[in-house]
Amino acid sequence: MTTASQTNAAQAPAASGGPGAPKTARGARTRARILKAAEHTFGTLGYHRAGISDITRAAGVAQGTFYTYFAGKEEILRELVRDMGHQVRAHLAAEILDTDNRLEAEERGLRAFLQYLYENPSLYRVLQEAQFVDEAIYRDYYEAFGKGYVRMLANATRKGEIRPGNNEVRVWALMGMSNFLGLRYALWEQDVSFDEIVETLSDLFRNGLTLDGKEKP
Repeated sequence: MTTASQTNAAQAPAASGGPGAPKTARGARTRARILKAAEHTFGTLGYHRAGISDITRAAGVAQGTFYTYFAGKEEILRELVRDMGHQVRAHLAAEILDTDNRLEAEERGLRAFLQYLYENPSLYRVLQEAQFVDEAIYRDYYEAFGKGYVRMLANATRKGEIRPGNNEVRVWALMGMSNFLGLRYALWEQDVSFDEIVETLSDLFRNGLTLDGKEKP
């Protein structure tokens, strides 16, 4: 069965500077299979322990085939992180498509992110590895995510759905919360339901931490 990761990877163009983009549909499928194998290999062994031979063995291809599509280990890591960014953004966009307002979109987006991370743990571990290989890869992932996020908050501000404020700072705060909630409750331990996490954050989004005057300090 073809996964969303494989489909997106097959459709995504190769990064500039590599050996070259696949010229046939079969080549695109092979490249996607290598990416999927690298995701699993880096996610389980770690970037530094994993070798090209581990990736090609998992993909069921010769090492020469690997170098047809990727210049080396760092390039395939960069492609994986870029592909992950496309996948996550597309997934979240689909999940919040029919929401009525920004706060509802934040709640549904958080739930979708936690579920996605739970179902794709190796992808997230690849991202964490990237920061110790080349910080630019890691930064590019979050900066690309943040640019679109800022536009969404700016649009919500114009519509009067959220208060005016520094949306860039808000975006990095929101991404930080999602990041650590995902690590704690989707990867490390699943001892609190996603419903409860979203409910808690929903209250925080809507009411902040300030007492409403009816509660005793």
